Amino acid sequence: MPRPRAASIIASYVAGVTWAHLLTTAEVVAIVVSLCSETFGAGRELLTRANLVLLLLVVAIGTAITAIVGYRAISGPARWYATGRNPDDDERRAAIDIGRRQSVLAIAVWAAGAAVMIIATPRAVPALLIALASLFGALSTVSTSLLFTQRTSRPLVAAATQDYLGRTTAPGVLARLIGMWVVNCALPSLVVVALVLCRRYGWLVPASASVDIPVVVLMLVSVGLGLRALIVVSLSISDPIGDVVEAMAEVEQGIIGRTVPVYEQSEIGLLQSGFNRMVAGLSERDRLRELFGHHVGPDVARLAMAADPAAAAGDVRDVAVLFIDLTESTQLAVRLSPQEVAEVFNAFFAIVVAAVDDHGGLINKFQGDAALAVFGAPLRSATAADDALATARALGVALRALPMVDFGIGVSAGSVFAGNIGAANRYEYTVIGDPVNEAARLADAAKKEPGRTLVSSAVLDQATGGEGRQWRPAGARMLRGRPRLTQTSVPVGKNGAP
Repeated sequence: MPRPRAASIIASYVAGVTWAHLLTTAEVVAIVVSLCSETFGAGRELLTRANLVLLLLVVAIGTAITAIVGYRAISGPARWYATGRNPDDDERRAAIDIGRRQSVLAIAVWAAGAAVMIIATPRAVPALLIALASLFGALSTVSTSLLFTQRTSRPLVAAATQDYLGRTTAPGVLARLIGMWVVNCALPSLVVVALVLCRRYGWLVPASASVDIPVVVLMLVSVGLGLRALIVVSLSISDPIGDVVEAMAEVEQGIIGRTVPVYEQSEIGLLQSGFNRMVAGLSERDRLRELFGHHVGPDVARLAMAADPAAAAGDVRDVAVLFIDLTESTQLAVRLSPQEVAEVFNAFFAIVVAAVDDHGGLINKFQGDAALAVFGAPLRSATAADDALATARALGVALRALPMVDFGIGVSAGSVFAGNIGAANRYEYTVIGDPVNEAARLADAAKKEPGRTLVSSAVLDQATGGEGRQWRPAGARMLRGRPRLTQTSVPVGKNGAP
């Protein structure tokens, strides 16, 4: 999604803070005018033409200052954000502090305006009224300006907060709720109580004065301000939590890379950044799992990460074993450069791995120029022998197309120990047993066979379906290091023919 232009960001932000200042000024003036005209005798001094002209001048100057300072606060962050440039630490801090600075600006403008009006009207009653009204106006402007600018400033704060360790803090959820209650409920209620008591006892307000209109105006303003403050606080909570909930749903569906923007500086911001750290940890775990699976096979990886450690400890089971070995690989190292030898080996093993995977086997290990594949471990399989035999036939065909490579394939079957071997802090999943040795000896003997493939009667005896018919007897032979003759077979047809 393209980022908005800097001019658009600046215009939206300046309009937000300016409109917030004008709106709350109008509300406060309405309250003060209603109080002065209905209740305060001395307060009527505020309604003189000279004071009204001064008030208009103060409002105009305050609005201009708000717009100028707001422009200066947003222009820098807007420019680097719109261009996609990485900000430095000072620029990051300036963007993160936008909300804090605009709050300070609102309070300062109201304080300066109140000081000017109090100096112009130094009597105690008008000065007290101006001070209370300005306090109410400052707090109102803070919440209103946050409401009008948060959508504009959030993307900037999120971009500035990314990978930034010098985060500042903002009022938390509880502090925001209490502040909203104080400004929109407690203060207006106290003013109403004060008006009633003052009129009852004749303090500042004549006993014959009416407080109906001031109370109505005050309540209407409080309702409007309360609604704005409620929206500000609720959005500051619901929006980031909604982002996290939406992202969690995507992560649950397997979209691990989903993160959320961090634009809150309270405990909600900690929730956002904590979620992103969790996602980063999940991504790293998945990357390690994938890498682990590449080294040991996905089935072994899942077994190793299973909740039951005994599942990976190993047991004795019936498997089929395929051993494949290159012929005269040392001569390749003499004729070719190391890089070229590696390319030949990788091409050879790519074919082997693909064939074993296609038939549900596991590449248990690579041994230099040889590979050991197991069928029936770590996942048990009723067709282990058929799968191993089919893999051997497929490799006998596929490897013929590979130049500069000759090979031997041996397949056997029987009982082996399949599990973890090694120390507690370093082990590997492997298979140990006579079928492994027999498959290796068959592969060595197969290098002299036309089809380059020999299988033992042990694996053919376990074959089911039509796979057994794809092999023909090749006689008994004494394999190197074996105590007795081994009945062997070769593929039927072209690959097994002399």
